[in-house]
Amino acid sequence: MVRMSDLVRGIVRETPPAQQRATPAERPAPAERPADRPPAPRPAEPPAVTPTRKMSLASTTADTPVEQVEAAPLETRLPEPPAESPEPLFGELHGFINEARALLRGGSAFPWGRLQGLVDRAITALAGSADLFWVANNPAAPPGADYVAFHQARVCVLALRIGAGIGYDRGRLLSLGQASAVFDVGLWQIPDAILRRVDTLSGEELALWRSHPKLSADIVRRWGPGDERVVQTILEHHEREQGQGFPQGLYGPAIDPDAKIIALVDTYAALTLPASSRPRLRPHEAIREIVKTRNDQFPAALVKALLSEISVFPPGTVVRLNTDEVGRVIAVNRNHPLRPKVEILADGKGQRLAAPKLLDLSEAPFLYITGPVGDAGTART
Repeated sequence: MVRMSDLVRGIVRETPPAQQRATPAERPAPAERPADRPPAPRPAEPPAVTPTRKMSLASTTADTPVEQVEAAPLETRLPEPPAESPEPLFGELHGFINEARALLRGGSAFPWGRLQGLVDRAITALAGSADLFWVANNPAAPPGADYVAFHQARVCVLALRIGAGIGYDRGRLLSLGQASAVFDVGLWQIPDAILRRVDTLSGEELALWRSHPKLSADIVRRWGPGDERVVQTILEHHEREQGQGFPQGLYGPAIDPDAKIIALVDTYAALTLPASSRPRLRPHEAIREIVKTRNDQFPAALVKALLSEISVFPPGTVVRLNTDEVGRVIAVNRNHPLRPKVEILADGKGQRLAAPKLLDLSEAPFLYITGPVGDAGTART
């Protein structure tokens, strides 16, 4: 049985949905007696102007009389813009970062405006749903993909989701997104053979690999970002809370907050899709590895934020309950990461159900997951 109650203790409890303000009903005026009512003038022709929009709650102010507030008719409400498909957006971000490698050899100016546009679209997509987050969380790289470019695209999206989760506004997210999209460009100047053996490096090779935060910061500084904080974030993304990081050995309060987010997400992404030949971990295994062996390297609040987004059991994971029922996780409860929504596939005797049964473990206090079953990956269902 997976027990992580000590970690998740303190996560904000779910709050009841906000009560909706009811629109006050207008009282009908007293009926007039026919004798007292003057004859209504008959208009010569219909008015040529468009109907006046009724005042809605969203357009009122504190000084607006309550009796004037009325729900806007459906025909006057603007339709919501269609949500952007997550796969093409992630592919576009990955392709942009991949193109940036050519700028190391040429003298072209870096297209910061284009990157800002991509990051802004990613922020909007993530605010609407978690679909883009789960696309980035899938460690299946396209055939022949450049590892550094793909890794940075994943880290960018995952970092934006964590930043939004801890309360970053759009301006802070734009800065974080730009930094996380190019934070590892210095690795393109290090031989691939070193990247493939990063877990066993020593001596000069280890020193060369540890130079990549400064290499990356120097490159991005030459590219001239409008936000100078981007450079600082990149330089410090391998610093750690207890001073065990590099290149400056900074301690917690001295480390850039955006760098801390990238540091955690960079570690998670590398565990689920490593550059070296070591086996990759499934999402819940990567979380467990961070909690057990690296928890002192990252702020507890960020680890909780990552856990609440990814969960020990992400969507697609096949799990067994304490009743021996087997189900597939279909959604994560952010405030209850150990109690997701599960689609029960088989009963306690192993018999497959004729029709899956939906179960929200956050509403079933006597049921819990004892562990994953097999390797279900992270595919969305």
